[in-house]
Amino acid sequence: MNGKAPTKSLRISVRGVVQGVGFRPFVYRLAHEYGLSGWVRNTSGSVEIEVEGQEAAVDRFITALKAEAPPMASIEEITTAPMPPKGHTDFVIVSSRAERGKYQLVSPDIATCRPCQEEIFSPGDRRYRYPFTNCTNCGPRFTIIKDIPYDRPRTTMGHFKMCSDCQREYDDPLDRRFHAQPNACPKCGPRLELADGLGNAVASSDVIHSAADLLKEGKILAIKGLGGFLLACDATNRQTVHTLRERKRRLSKPFAVMMASLDDVRKHCLVSSDEESLLLSPQCPIVLLRWQEAQSDVCSEVAPGLKYLGVMLPYTPLHHLLMRETNLPLIMTSGNLSEEPIAKDNDEALRRLGHIAEYFLLHDRGIYAKYDDSVYTVEQGTPRAVRRARGYAPYPIFLPFKARPVLACGAEEKNTFCLTKDEHAFVSQHIGDLENEETLQHFEDTVELYERLFRIEPEIVAYDLHPEYLSSKYALGLRAEGKPGLRPVPVQHHHAHVVSCMVENNVKAPVIGVAFDGTGYGTDGTLWGGEFLVADWKGFERVGHLEPVPMPGGAAAIHRPYRMALGYLYGLTGQDILLEGLPILGRIDSEEVAIIKHQVERRLNSPLTSGAGRLFDAVSALAGVRGVVDYEAQAAIELEMLATDVIDPADSSCYPFSIVEETECRVLKLADLISAVVEDVEKGVPAPLISARFHRTMARIIVRMCRLIAGDRGIRLVALSGGVFQNRLLSRLTLEALQKEGFEVLTHRLVPCNDGGISLGQAVIANFALS
Repeated sequence: MNGKAPTKSLRISVRGVVQGVGFRPFVYRLAHEYGLSGWVRNTSGSVEIEVEGQEAAVDRFITALKAEAPPMASIEEITTAPMPPKGHTDFVIVSSRAERGKYQLVSPDIATCRPCQEEIFSPGDRRYRYPFTNCTNCGPRFTIIKDIPYDRPRTTMGHFKMCSDCQREYDDPLDRRFHAQPNACPKCGPRLELADGLGNAVASSDVIHSAADLLKEGKILAIKGLGGFLLACDATNRQTVHTLRERKRRLSKPFAVMMASLDDVRKHCLVSSDEESLLLSPQCPIVLLRWQEAQSDVCSEVAPGLKYLGVMLPYTPLHHLLMRETNLPLIMTSGNLSEEPIAKDNDEALRRLGHIAEYFLLHDRGIYAKYDDSVYTVEQGTPRAVRRARGYAPYPIFLPFKARPVLACGAEEKNTFCLTKDEHAFVSQHIGDLENEETLQHFEDTVELYERLFRIEPEIVAYDLHPEYLSSKYALGLRAEGKPGLRPVPVQHHHAHVVSCMVENNVKAPVIGVAFDGTGYGTDGTLWGGEFLVADWKGFERVGHLEPVPMPGGAAAIHRPYRMALGYLYGLTGQDILLEGLPILGRIDSEEVAIIKHQVERRLNSPLTSGAGRLFDAVSALAGVRGVVDYEAQAAIELEMLATDVIDPADSSCYPFSIVEETECRVLKLADLISAVVEDVEKGVPAPLISARFHRTMARIIVRMCRLIAGDRGIRLVALSGGVFQNRLLSRLTLEALQKEGFEVLTHRLVPCNDGGISLGQAVIANFALS
């Protein structure tokens, strides 16, 4: 008996990153492949589909939606509901529908795909050497979106009318540029312009070729990119690099370098297979690679004193074309003065960067959101965020609970904020150090953008306990700015560190949280930073910490580690130590030494700190490595670099320390450790060996303290967080030692362990603080 195959009619909703990634064309092709009829459209909250056809074909279609989705799509949820047959005769893409209060995940910007790369280097292609080539699989997304749904009129490409050829691609469901909102070509799209430092146009028949010639001549160029301007110059030219440092006021902080290909990268750095995958990924971040300086012609001034080089591959067509023309490794660093936000608009760049760059490579595609390059490391095969921005934000961190609408304002340095809604934590791109009005304005503008894109009206605002953080002042000022119902929740800095690590690992049970950083405001009004907490999402108990010491001159001790060294010497040992035998301290003016000693003894402008970062600074100064810093953590980083190649697994020698019980808290006493370091220096022990011994000691301190806490509380789960754990050597030694003791160890991957991850922890804690 021959009967008709059963049919099925469904209404489907797909949530996730499914706009701006070629998802509708994919659905269209899939429906035609299975002989189905209906339609697909974008809405403010999802992609909606109506589909009709044979039951078996519809079922296969549903399976394929997730299994075969475009590479940059990330499907969070597919829901289906039966519907009466509509009698559709074809499958089509229909107009988008805006929905009040609904939101859609937004794709980050995506590095240039292989087919687009082939087009710009193919002389017969109509996009040959066109620097704004893109398709549904690559190109700008977040940086050009003004609002959702993601359609061209709601982007900065809205005023570019497509030519007939581009329109034909855009309208063809079988073309990879079908509904590619930034689609353009030399006839109808954005254009490059070369200008001098005053903004005067420089005549050129080939702007990219002229720009490449200027770079080869040793000039500094400001290049408009995806999320702002980059300052570029020849990384092999010492004089040019020196000039860039002087003009940018960045005396020794390392620069990132762009190289044309993976083969070029291997000429300068060691590259593991995991690092290779990260370099070539659609996110295309800066990756910190082991630098083979002896065989590299990248000059040492690019990353002075360091063994790692920040390297990225080209991620826009303009980069690919420039790198091919110059055939040089190029410094590509944020277009700003140190500690200011990146410049994004042409007039702004000419005004702010005119004293740094001699020439400007401008274009007329607007940038809506500022966006720095992301920075990652790979440790033990796992990529770890150092700075999360381009390619990653605004993609959310998924929460294991349904969150309230919370705005978490983050920390002062390496600021990010976080907005939560449903199961999503939208951690912003890297904002920067909130130390000036420009960066605060960038922070406020980006908060407004995220609230609009993701339709979030916060009910709770979380902020750091530190009363002088601009992020905290902003949070507390919101109630006075017309939001009286907003409930403020203060969150302790190190509790936020630990919870950020917990939540990205989907752990709710109490952990032993080891939070090591420079400084963070404690509940007792002192500066914490060497903390052992028993913590969960709701609260914490401080069960151990490094011994507090005075910081002579307060913030001055951060910039001058020799002051921190004297704080430890005079604050802990209580001895009059002869400084003449110490390589840095022995050169300090005796009058300044007397003032510092007086400050320490009388506690004059010398706040107490338990910060692990300050201990690293002090040992660096004592060992003669670094007495004054030009950038954050420089002394500790250079101390780590010395030990990297001399650490001996067979050597278990450590410096002495003791742990004492004080009021409901264990304190790690450091006087013996400091005295032993001084003794080694006086005996002439080389600084690399002192550094190696000190790093082993810090790992042993962590293990010893965790073992004691575990004995009290029965907790075998340890979360490591705080900027000190960016130290690869310390992290590796600590992880190995804890695992050897049978602990399960949580570390960061998705958000940085530094203050860039604080906002995620704040948001989660605030969600439960008022429950």
